[in-house]
Amino acid sequence: MTSQASTPRGGSNRTEHERLPGTETAGSGQIGPTGRPLPDFPEPVPLESHGPARIIAMCNQKGGVGKTTTTINLGAALAEYGRRVLLVDFDPQGALSVGLGVRTHELDKTIYNLLVERGHDVKDLIKTTRVNNLDLIPANIDLSAAEVQLVGEVAREQVLSRVLRPVLDDYDVILIDCQPSLGLLTVNALTAAHGVMIPLECEFFAMRGVALLIETIEKITDRLNPRLEMDGILATMFDGRTLHSREVVKSVVDHFQDDVFHTVISRTVKFPDATLAAEPITSYASTHSGAEAYRQLARELISRGDAP
Repeated sequence: MTSQASTPRGGSNRTEHERLPGTETAGSGQIGPTGRPLPDFPEPVPLESHGPARIIAMCNQKGGVGKTTTTINLGAALAEYGRRVLLVDFDPQGALSVGLGVRTHELDKTIYNLLVERGHDVKDLIKTTRVNNLDLIPANIDLSAAEVQLVGEVAREQVLSRVLRPVLDDYDVILIDCQPSLGLLTVNALTAAHGVMIPLECEFFAMRGVALLIETIEKITDRLNPRLEMDGILATMFDGRTLHSREVVKSVVDHFQDDVFHTVISRTVKFPDATLAAEPITSYASTHSGAEAYRQLARELISRGDAP
C-alpha cells in the first residue's frame, strides 16, 4: 500500500517513479520535460518596497497558445509571493478581463480610452481583483478600433508606454496580454516592455511562427526599444504521455537553448474550469499541479532576474 507521504499534491495516487513527465519537482535532480535537470528555484524573499515595475509582454501571433491563461496565473502566483502586479488586457476579445470576473460589455472606459483620448487618469481605470496584490486594466471590443485610430498619431508605437508611465512606481511587475497578431497594438506592447515572454503550444504547427515573432522582436529592439529582452519561451499545453509533445519541446530547446524556461505548463481541464469560475488556478485549485507549475514559473522568473 502506498503511504500517504508518497502521494503527490493534487490527489494523484501515482508513486514517485510513475509520475507523468511534466510533474517533476524543481531542485530534485530529476530531468525535466525540457531534457535538462530542473534547477532549484528558491522561495522569493519579501520585498522591502515596491516599484518601479518591470513590464513583460505576453506575446505570440498565434491564438490559443495560453497567453491569457499564463498572464492570469503567473500574475496570481507572483502576487502570492508578495509582488504587486498589474495585468493589462491588450486584446479586443477581453478574455483576460472576463477570466477575472469583469463584465466587459458593461464597461464605460477601458484601455481603449486611455490610448485614444486625452484627459483620463490611468489610476481611475484600474480595477482590483479578488486576488490580493493583483490589479487589472480591462479591455473590450472597443479596443479593436484603436489600431486604425493610432495610425495617424505622432510616436504611435509609444502610446501604451505613455499610458503606463504614471503607475510604474506602484507595481513590481506589469504583465501585458497581447492580441494574437503582430499589428500596431502588439508593437505598442513590445515598445513599452522590458521583456517578452512567448507562450508556445506543444504543437509543431505552433512553432512555425516563432521565427517571425523573434524577427519582429529584434526589429523593435533595434529601432524602437533597445532595452527589450527575451525573457523566455514557455512550453504550454504539454502532454508528457505523447511523443509529439516531447519532441516539440526537444526541438524548441535545440533551437533556442537557454531562452526556453525549465518550467513547462501541462494540459489540464482545470485551466478552463478556473476560467469559468473567473479566478486563477492558484486559488481555484490551489494544490493542483497546474497551480504549482505557475508558482514554479514565478520563482524561475524571479531567480533569473526577470522579475523583482
